[in-house]
Amino acid sequence: MNKLSESDIEKRLLRFPDWEYHENAIHTEFEFDNFKDCFSAMSRIAFECEALNHHPNWTNVYNRLNISLSTHDANGITEKDFKLAEAIETIVEVEE
Repeated sequence: MNKLSESDIEKRLLRFPDWEYHENAIHTEFEFDNFKDCFSAMSRIAFECEALNHHPNWTNVYNRLNISLSTHDANGITEKDFKLAEAIETIVEVEE
């Protein structure tokens, strides 16, 4: 996969208002009602990650989930990151 230019990344982020680009990755944070809901979303996201063979850097503390996406093989952001971001948005939207 080809690494996207910074201008391509910024254009694509217009579709993802809760995501931002810095430190060579796209990042977001979600807050859930409780740990169970957060962990449930993480489990559903994990299945999507496996299906796409693309895995986030993420952390979870109680009801908060922080996600960073980048394509390590490309040393930057690729279309793969935006496909996963879209899937994550869909999963979290259903949770809410």
